[in-house]
Amino acid sequence: MLIVSFIKKIVKWIVVAFLASTILSVIVFRFVPVFVTPLMVIRLVEQFNEGQELKLSHDWVSLDEISPSMPVAVIASEDAKFFSHHGFDFDAIQHAAERNIKHPEKRRLGASTISQQTAKNVFLWPGRSWIRKGLEAYFTSLIELFWTKQRIMEVYLNSIETGDGIYGVEAVAQANFGCSAKELSRSQCALIAATLPNPRRFSSKNPSTYMKKRQKRIMHEMKFVPKFPKKGEDVKIDEKTGIK
Repeated sequence: MLIVSFIKKIVKWIVVAFLASTILSVIVFRFVPVFVTPLMVIRLVEQFNEGQELKLSHDWVSLDEISPSMPVAVIASEDAKFFSHHGFDFDAIQHAAERNIKHPEKRRLGASTISQQTAKNVFLWPGRSWIRKGLEAYFTSLIELFWTKQRIMEVYLNSIETGDGIYGVEAVAQANFGCSAKELSRSQCALIAATLPNPRRFSSKNPSTYMKKRQKRIMHEMKFVPKFPKKGEDVKIDEKTGIK
């Protein structure tokens, strides 16, 4: 009985420590820039193990220093319901599940929202295990609770992998377009968004015909995405169309 009681106490304190540390880290990153992510470290380890030159280009910039077309482009490309959901797009999840079951021979269709991708990028590692998916759902709920939509977008645009050893919009703007993130054109933003499913395979610097087609499609969808609100601006939601 003493051993069982001791184990219960240990488990209890582990759970309390986990909850306290994760909630605290989410609150801290509500205000503090995210300079390094787990994926950046993983990529460096992979490069080292393969005997490659270590590459890591990342420059944090505030949302005000990013082209206003960039949030619009990623919403059009990655998460059309960004402003109307609370972290999870259940319609997209159901559609992806049905399609993956019906066509298992095709590439798996994902349904991760920008919030989920941000949670994964900042707090977790790549993978498809149930444990990681569970943690992703947990952290997604936390950032939706403690962060604003503008902060989620700011962290997302600064933490996404945008090329081989390139992370964030500022770094890819400098590397591939010779300008700052603020100076990116609407078409360049759409092209960057087009590469996000696999930024190490698809290039925004030397886009293939396929990438140009995706860019064109995203630019068309961007017409239906309203202007992204600045920090501090109220976000008014229309359940059907998203932001008003």
